[in-house]
Amino acid sequence: MNKVKVALIGAGLRGDNYLNYALDYPDELEVVAVAEPVERRREQFQRKHGLSDEQCFAHWDELFASEKLADAVLICTQDKQHFEPTAKALAAGYHVLLEKPMSPDATECVAMGDMALRYDRVFAICHVLRYTPFFGTIKALLEQGEIGNLISITHNENVGYWHQAHSFVRGNWRRKEESSPMILAKSCHDLDILQWLVDSACTRVSSFGALTHFRADQAPHGAPARCLDGCPVADDCLYYAPDLYLTDDTEWPTSAISDDPSLEARTEALKNGPYGRCVYHCDNDVVDHQVVNLQFANDVTVAFTMSAFTRDVSRTIKLMGTKGEIRGAMEKNEIEVLRFGSGHARRISLDHLGGHVGHGGGDNRLMTDFLQLVREGGGKEGLTSANRSVQSHLIAFAAEQSRVTGEVVEMDRFREGLATG
Repeated sequence: MNKVKVALIGAGLRGDNYLNYALDYPDELEVVAVAEPVERRREQFQRKHGLSDEQCFAHWDELFASEKLADAVLICTQDKQHFEPTAKALAAGYHVLLEKPMSPDATECVAMGDMALRYDRVFAICHVLRYTPFFGTIKALLEQGEIGNLISITHNENVGYWHQAHSFVRGNWRRKEESSPMILAKSCHDLDILQWLVDSACTRVSSFGALTHFRADQAPHGAPARCLDGCPVADDCLYYAPDLYLTDDTEWPTSAISDDPSLEARTEALKNGPYGRCVYHCDNDVVDHQVVNLQFANDVTVAFTMSAFTRDVSRTIKLMGTKGEIRGAMEKNEIEVLRFGSGHARRISLDHLGGHVGHGGGDNRLMTDFLQLVREGGGKEGLTSANRSVQSHLIAFAAEQSRVTGEVVEMDRFREGLATG
């Protein structure tokens, strides 16, 4: 097996996690370069993968200015920093694996879809849920006709109250203009999966949602701007920052608040950084709950709900067909098939996998598929590709437009508007 050489652009948590694959499977993958502006992160990644100073860059332009160092590039920067390094990597002859979402700009997503067709490169998107045994099993059941013809789907992304507070109230994805709408940042995974399961073009989209709870008018009486400024409800608040980030557990999400995991550094981060703010006194503006209704060309309808107000971080789904139903809970890795006219339910357990550890096993399978495509060369597509991912991204943009305007969005007109705009 030929070893694939890769460079990483953006050595944050996601990029670092993906490239643990190189440590686990050194015969398959070798990391040969990193571009990361934050010096501490760059040095940590350098030590982890044994890179020389000449293999480490502060900016992707420095990486691309040198001779071609690798077969492929993983791009795991913040959402608004995806388009430029992707375009430069493809032009420089690299295969690309890009973190989702492709871009918070719909026209950039379309442009990257065009790049996927123009360049003879592997250009994949990190829609890892397609690679999970959970959703892969559901897809196989549909293709085998287990419930007849698919008619409708209800799907929930249960964000989790604490996850919402960490990532979408205090964290990097709290503001639409600084990152992207939450339906894109958090749920492009789900829209991609729904598109894949239905296997038809989406024709109409409607959506409703709002930021209802994490606002100043919902704050407890006397709550200060920062948790460490003497909060009178600290003992009862679900979101009191020291209870979340100053424990013995320094794994994610705690690892996100400081590159230095020491108690002193974390305390300082809460005193001065975004994660120490009261969740009711942040500058967040993304929704904390949203529903999306989809109609597809094959008459399948979908009702999707994303909500912060759940205990568990999980995904649950129900698929209804002409001959039966499929019910699934990703967190539990359990699937149930109910055939009409039968009193029995067939249960499929995938309990050897963690429901959300490495996205239910999807992270490693994505890397395996991407590396095999790179070895084969050319512009072959795996389960995920930029060309395919454009479609689900456009659904997310249409859903946000519908939520803001209150109008049903016709997808053909929406796409035409992007082309002429």
